[in-house]
Amino acid sequence: MFTKEQKTLSFQIGFLYLVLLLLFLIILFSPIFPNLYNSWILNNDNSHGILVPFISLFLIWKNRHNINFNKAQTSHFGLGVLLVSLMIYVIGYGGRIEILPRLAFVTAIIGLVLYNYGKKIFLSMAFPLIFLYFMIPFPVSIEGLISFNLQLWMTQISSTILSAISISVLREGNILHFADYSFEVAEACSGIRSLTAYIMLGCLFGYMMHGSYLKRLIMVLVALPLAFLVNITRVVGTGLLANYFGPVVARGFLHEFSGVVVFLLGFSLLFILFLFLDKKKVHQLNNLS
Repeated sequence: MFTKEQKTLSFQIGFLYLVLLLLFLIILFSPIFPNLYNSWILNNDNSHGILVPFISLFLIWKNRHNINFNKAQTSHFGLGVLLVSLMIYVIGYGGRIEILPRLAFVTAIIGLVLYNYGKKIFLSMAFPLIFLYFMIPFPVSIEGLISFNLQLWMTQISSTILSAISISVLREGNILHFADYSFEVAEACSGIRSLTAYIMLGCLFGYMMHGSYLKRLIMVLVALPLAFLVNITRVVGTGLLANYFGPVVARGFLHEFSGVVVFLLGFSLLFILFLFLDKKKVHQLNNLS
């Protein structure tokens, strides 16, 4: 049996070794990071990706008392995962297929942990490692295939809601025509771009939740309708502003700011559902206050 101090020291040494291995992988995969960083910084829809590695490290550190590096075992399966990841990296980078090297980087981390520490230790930090996939931006090619149909769907629903509250509006494709103003329901309002961020939050809340796997699954599944709900709210809100205050109010900064507002609205709804399903977490918060 190990004392608490011995377990803590073992974790610190094992964690430091893991960080050194990750630094080696980062150096090896360094050619992919400039474009990945630009995808996070220059595209607001991918900005959540830059937070993902820090969240994963925090989750591993938070669970450090359940990770015993003294039980590390070599896993040949992990070596296979690592080697396949390196092959995919070379093929994807050589073929200039951005998504493949990015996926290979995360898979290589998983293979590295499996190979050096074994199945038991991997399972104790499986979620934070798999969570790293959320830092990879959604492929633009796949996004383009489905976003236009979602734009049309969003436009139709928003038009129906506006008509139901006595706002005169004419829908033409993904364009809404008002008396003095017309605006396009752009790709950003289709919901496809914010969907990844909401699924990420749903998975994170589900992991942090106490209770059955069904409740955790609900947190993930609710992200899909929530992403579309908040974007419909944004489109309807823009239509209301355009109708009552003119096109100037509905454009520019206010329109961009509305994207932040509706995202925070969605986050708040998700957090309220999290507290509703996790009574133990509410009790802990009440004790802190």
